[in-house]
Amino acid sequence: MMATAAATHQPVPEVLPRHVAIIMDGNGRWAARRHLPRAAGHRAGVEAVRTVTRAARAMGLEALTLYAFSSENWRRPEDEVSGLMGLLKFFIRHDLAELVRENVRLRVIGDYRRFPADVVALVEDAVERTAANTGPILAIALNYGAQAELVAAAQRLAARAAAGGMDPAAIDVDAVERELETRELPPLDLLIRTSGEQRLSNFLLWQAAYAELLFVETLWPDFGAADLAAAVDAFGRRQRRYGGL
Repeated sequence: MMATAAATHQPVPEVLPRHVAIIMDGNGRWAARRHLPRAAGHRAGVEAVRTVTRAARAMGLEALTLYAFSSENWRRPEDEVSGLMGLLKFFIRHDLAELVRENVRLRVIGDYRRFPADVVALVEDAVERTAANTGPILAIALNYGAQAELVAAAQRLAARAAAGGMDPAAIDVDAVERELETRELPPLDLLIRTSGEQRLSNFLLWQAAYAELLFVETLWPDFGAADLAAAVDAFGRRQRRYGGL
């Protein structure tokens, strides 16, 4: 069944951001505090993904972007990376039908094609099966790094200009944004990071230029519908001036 505000027992805030992004941090610490292996924290993190995505739909957000696997995460132990791949496959296999049913459009940003072939096939099938949906967007960042995204955008623009396809003087903010992987998403309004860390960790650096930033102490596996509602409520109380008065 489609989640509703009543189902999550959370009132819908008066002022909604169109696009919320979350750096899902703290799975390892969540597990360590419970004397559990890190894999248990990642499994709990998947449950939090399920809870928060449903809450976002119930709230009426247009887009939710989740930082699931960064380009730096390859530095983690091989067994942990393998476990994360397994959880990604688990999420797609168990939640895709719900995303299709609830009219969610799944998008992926990042170089996910570096993943194992079976993971790539699952991801591409999931994106294709939701492509015709017209509802909210769920964007998953997989093997994503904002610096690499910006470098690639600059290279494409430079190549076009060198080939005479565009005037270098015509390269402006809009031209760059059309080259970004988030070009189909609304502008980013609110970026949340869980676990108390206060840095962007190479996530949506361009897109966050005028986003509201919110750093919360809650570890990701404990972040739920009430936490998302509180974050959106805090967003609604801020004054966004975009450099003006």
